[in-house]
Amino acid sequence: MPIRHARLADVEALGALLDDYRVFYGQASDPDAARRFLARRLGLGDSHLLMHCGDDGAPQGFVQLYPLFSTVRLAPLWRLNDLFVAPRARHRGVGRALMHAARDLALAHGVRQLTLATRTDNHAAQALYDALGWQRDRDFYHYALTLD
Repeated sequence: MPIRHARLADVEALGALLDDYRVFYGQASDPDAARRFLARRLGLGDSHLLMHCGDDGAPQGFVQLYPLFSTVRLAPLWRLNDLFVAPRARHRGVGRALMHAARDLALAHGVRQLTLATRTDNHAAQALYDALGWQRDRDFYHYALTLD
């Protein structure tokens, strides 16, 4: 299944998919903001954004990873922050292929740990992560502080 790095030329088409992802997580639709966000990430090169396109060339899914560092492990780690597959492309192995590509890219960069979070009710994603050997964190609580 062909997975490739997103490019600035992909922002228009990929922006619609990112907007769908945001709506899935309860955000208001804002395709322009999604495109600006993608253009910024790609322009700065501060994330790794992989995508899968269908036979028609339209993006069907993406995974986005953000580099971080672990002080405890004294090593880089990446946060797999976003994984989304368009509803029309689900149950065809796109998500699995994107997850494998993310793992392979991390290994190629010398990264030995990926982390992610998902909603507690996102059972489809959890089943995929479990099937791919990801381990649910039972040692740490994860917190967030929203700064408005």
